[in-house]
Amino acid sequence: MTNTYAKPKLSVKTQTLATVGAIAAAVILPQLFHLMGAVSGLGTALGETFLPMHLPIILAGPYVGAIAGVLSPLISFALTGMPTVAMLPFMMIELCVYGLSAGLLRSVNLPNIVKVLIAQVAGRGVRAIAILIAVYAFGNTAVPVAVIWNSIVAGIFGIVLQWALIPLIVYRAEHKA
Repeated sequence: MTNTYAKPKLSVKTQTLATVGAIAAAVILPQLFHLMGAVSGLGTALGETFLPMHLPIILAGPYVGAIAGVLSPLISFALTGMPTVAMLPFMMIELCVYGLSAGLLRSVNLPNIVKVLIAQVAGRGVRAIAILIAVYAFGNTAVPVAVIWNSIVAGIFGIVLQWALIPLIVYRAEHKA
């Protein structure tokens, strides 16, 4: 029996270009939101609200998304100083899990919104576990445990927006005329 949901294998060149594109988008999009936040007087609040770094990573999946998820925050930090050094490893872990889980779910027969939700829970869940381990097992005092809940509350609009945007983008990409 053939899997009707299987996606064609991409060449190494295509995967490399997709990785570079996802990294570029994941570095540039937050900067645009931070710029709009600076102009409007909101500072980095727009980036924390809309979660623009997550979009290209969730769309890239699985290996492209995982690699881009690890490298995007690192490159962004090197170029812009954001995310902060304290949050950098946790964002790298979170985005890696987003890309990997979203990509692995790509061929699963579920509605796209469910796939997005699973990827979001996986990414945020692994990030929360990493923060808890850092704080309680290693005594990290740079990141408070409250950041787990605070980031969910601050990013709820972006989380919900991803439920609408990502399935729409995937649908349009799969049904282009």
